[in-house]
Amino acid sequence: MGAEKTRTTVVMDGEALGRAVTRIAHEIAEKNAGSLDDLIIVGIRARGDVLAKRIQVALNRRIEKQVPFGVLDITLYRDDVGSRAALPRSTDIPFSINGKIVVLIDDVLYTGRSVRAAMDALVDFGRPQGIQLVVLIDRGHRELPIKPDYVGKNIPTQPQANVKVELEETDGRDIVVVEEAA
Repeated sequence: MGAEKTRTTVVMDGEALGRAVTRIAHEIAEKNAGSLDDLIIVGIRARGDVLAKRIQVALNRRIEKQVPFGVLDITLYRDDVGSRAALPRSTDIPFSINGKIVVLIDDVLYTGRSVRAAMDALVDFGRPQGIQLVVLIDRGHRELPIKPDYVGKNIPTQPQANVKVELEETDGRDIVVVEEAA
């Protein structure tokens, strides 16, 4: 059997990714202008937390104040926890989320199952006033009724395609690619 050929398409380079982060931070500031004191940023491990930190920095510059930042590990909340080899890492939310507006950040939104797991995990920490969802890439194909509030880029994909987000902090470069069978 021959190896299957893969076509890789770059959908965001580092410059486009940076612009998306800045735009999302501006949109968050505008939407929450009257409630910035209640805003907190929480990133989903493993790349949502890196994006969340970038968005937090851009948002802090925009509003000239420090928005609290936390990291959420959803490993034990996933509906496929028994079929994955991943071990839980750490969640770091060093503040109360009660009555706060949680801006939840992930890299790619696909079926919605990771976001559902993240919301389940968040409510174990308290009762937020609301949750706003940020994703860098929305690729469609939702299995659950979950819709992001802020999107870096919508990318229509085939269900069997693979969307890879690489970030400087974890992968040595900023790029988003779609890999599909040729």
